[in-house]
Amino acid sequence: MTDPELRRPRGRRMPRDARRAQVLDVAQELFATEGFHHVSMDDIADRAQVSKPVLYRHFPSKLDLYLAVVDARGSGLQAAVEVALAPIERGPVRPGDGREVVHALVRAYFEFVDGAGESASLLFESDVTHDADVRARVEQANAEAAAGVARVLAEFTGLPAEHTSLLAATLIGMAQSGATTRMRADTRLGVAEAADLVARLAWGGVASLIRPDYDYGTTA
Repeated sequence: MTDPELRRPRGRRMPRDARRAQVLDVAQELFATEGFHHVSMDDIADRAQVSKPVLYRHFPSKLDLYLAVVDARGSGLQAAVEVALAPIERGPVRPGDGREVVHALVRAYFEFVDGAGESASLLFESDVTHDADVRARVEQANAEAAAGVARVLAEFTGLPAEHTSLLAATLIGMAQSGATTRMRADTRLGVAEAADLVARLAWGGVASLIRPDYDYGTTA
């Protein structure tokens, strides 16, 4: 009998980095649409048109591949959040900057989810949460975003760390939930309009917490 590996159609030869990126793209689509537990390495190899030995040279296991996809998604989100927070963290802070930062933060989530589609679920709704270490890795991007927001809230409000951590997680959750809901809804509401609507709601809460003696013009 012919070895199934020999019968599998092969894609054209690629440089190692390009092949790895291609496999990640394929795996991202499959994990997002089917879920981790319903996708096999055979499925990924077939879709990517590579042999399983080639696939395993890049990724020793399905979990390694899944986490590589999660890391790639998370890096994009973290970069967008860092850009949103930069005006406050780099200073000096001017009146109106807080509102702009909240809007930029919410918009970052809406634009990320709009671009990522269902693959955003790999960060927000992962089905690989039975292991605490894996769960922490999957949730890392949101955790780092929340830590950045908490630092900014501490600067503006003067509240203790446990307060700002809770508020930051809530603000991130609002942006994430709103963006995901819009992406999946049958709506004509555009990304910019939807993000602005949620950001206005978020800023109404944040603005009420800013300490009255905040010294604008100082370095954050």
